[in-house]
Amino acid sequence: MFGRLKKYFFSGLAVFLPVALTLYVCIWILNFAEGIFGRYLKAFFIQNYDFYVWGLGIVVLVSLVLLIGFIVANYFGRSFHLIAERILLRIPVMGTIYPAFKEISKFLLEERPALAGQVVLIEWPRKGVRTVAFLTNTTDRRISDRIGTDMINVLVPTVPNPLSGFIAIVPREEVIFLDITIEEALKVVVSGGVVNPWKEADAKATSA
Repeated sequence: MFGRLKKYFFSGLAVFLPVALTLYVCIWILNFAEGIFGRYLKAFFIQNYDFYVWGLGIVVLVSLVLLIGFIVANYFGRSFHLIAERILLRIPVMGTIYPAFKEISKFLLEERPALAGQVVLIEWPRKGVRTVAFLTNTTDRRISDRIGTDMINVLVPTVPNPLSGFIAIVPREEVIFLDITIEEALKVVVSGGVVNPWKEADAKATSA
């Protein structure tokens, strides 16, 4: 009897856990987006109308992003953006942080260079041990010339949060390029290696 209950429990857990974690992450993202403007909108609506509809902050945020995209899509909007960016770069601290976030946004949202975004294997954290990493860019030529070999920049993600990690500058000749997508590599990282994209690809090829 106990063995059967144990089997049912773990079978249910195998179904419940991924759904619960997915919902948790989605709810966290929605709450974060809502919190940017929601706290101010909520205070205004409660004070003046005695009610507030959750999600209004998300609507305002999405509308603002669409409006900014519409503005910068024309010549005058792009000119204004460049002027505002120059002013921002002159502000202490912000002028240092902004370029880094700008490059990250370009990497994630815009068309990437041929190398950027590829999934690779590097020796990490010691010789003989391989770790999944994401190629972000080629290293500055001055660094490669100083070391004496072609170097590339990679992001080594951490488990279970791939958004954090380490930047490593490694010799290109020591990097192994993998034939999998970023999404498949992220599944490997988030699952702690439980998910095997190569096995899934072989299964699809066999069934086809």
